[in-house]
Amino acid sequence: MDKALTGVKVLDFTHLLQGPFATQMLGDLGADIIKVERKGSGDSYRAWSFLKYWVGGSESPCYLAFNRNKRSLALNLKTQEAKEIIYKLAEQCDIVVENFRPGVMEKLGFGYEDLRKINPRIIYCSSTGYGQDGPYAERPGQDLMIQSLSGLTTLTGRKDAPPTPLGTGIADQLGAYNIVYGLLSALYYREKSGKGQKLEINLYQCLLTHQLQEFAVTLNSGKLFERPESGIAHPGQSAPFGIYQTSDGYLCISVNPIPILAEVLGDEGLNDFNDPQTLYDKRDELFYRIQASVIKQTTGYWMEKMLERDMWVSEVKNHLEVEEDPQAVHLEAFTSYEHPTAGPVRTVNIPVKFSETPGTIVRHPPLIGEHNREILRELGYTTDKIGHLGDKGVI
Repeated sequence: MDKALTGVKVLDFTHLLQGPFATQMLGDLGADIIKVERKGSGDSYRAWSFLKYWVGGSESPCYLAFNRNKRSLALNLKTQEAKEIIYKLAEQCDIVVENFRPGVMEKLGFGYEDLRKINPRIIYCSSTGYGQDGPYAERPGQDLMIQSLSGLTTLTGRKDAPPTPLGTGIADQLGAYNIVYGLLSALYYREKSGKGQKLEINLYQCLLTHQLQEFAVTLNSGKLFERPESGIAHPGQSAPFGIYQTSDGYLCISVNPIPILAEVLGDEGLNDFNDPQTLYDKRDELFYRIQASVIKQTTGYWMEKMLERDMWVSEVKNHLEVEEDPQAVHLEAFTSYEHPTAGPVRTVNIPVKFSETPGTIVRHPPLIGEHNREILRELGYTTDKIGHLGDKGVI
């Protein structure tokens, strides 16, 4: 069965997180992703891990997370023979994606102007930390730095705590979605016009865009958010919005009518706070008053009582508990595949459901250069010629 992007060919020069996540999404939808890697060491993420854990004892979970449904072509890009291979691929490819620092691809001879001469219909996406030019263009662009520079870290955490980053690479991942949104739009435009184009994405603007709501307040009011001492989850929210400790765990209480909350908790005095301004001004006082009631019972007890009243509440789960969550099981939110060196690998499933063109995991994250011969044969290279490239250190 064809997938939504069957027939789309992507030349992928990306590494680490943002770019590989974007091209993985395209691969999940059926695009043929040719991942160009450094001969020998490959993608830098192959050497990264968290918790000093390696899947199957040898494979980086960070690399595996973002590189399924791709083929790997490992080249010494500084050789003339490698340049000829890239140019042959550019003739056939619909999309090129790269996330090097500004100017690197041009120096290699693989910039947009170089490749559009070979294929005028090509769609070329460059992703950087801060854009192609400007005062920060040469700075390294990494997720934590982008969170910090964009203001996001000042929205998270308690009042007296230092600015606090999120516990995931949110800038990189939102940047990946912006790459995909841009590329799909450019593909649609090319179908109508026949014209390719260059896209420029940067992590900094992506993370600014995903704080639209917060900037709509600060830019127009001139006022900054003040984080509450109680650690309410969003600095612009009033009580009871937050995470509360129960007798056996934690409970998330979101936006809820105070009269209903007062009734469920058996604390009618909460109604004295039931005014929008008071709920904001005294949110810390109210938080601790609610906490004093919530800790008396279990999470399950409060979930049952509050859901009976259609309140906005949920359990707080860790990552191991999430896998066994009944809704996650129902949605088949997690899946597994076989890897040639790591064995069975558990992962998060493809989130978008298509009635006619479902995405699937058909390729494990490739070993370095695993598909060298396969890709070169498709370009017309003979077995002898491929062997010669290996002897010369090109592949």
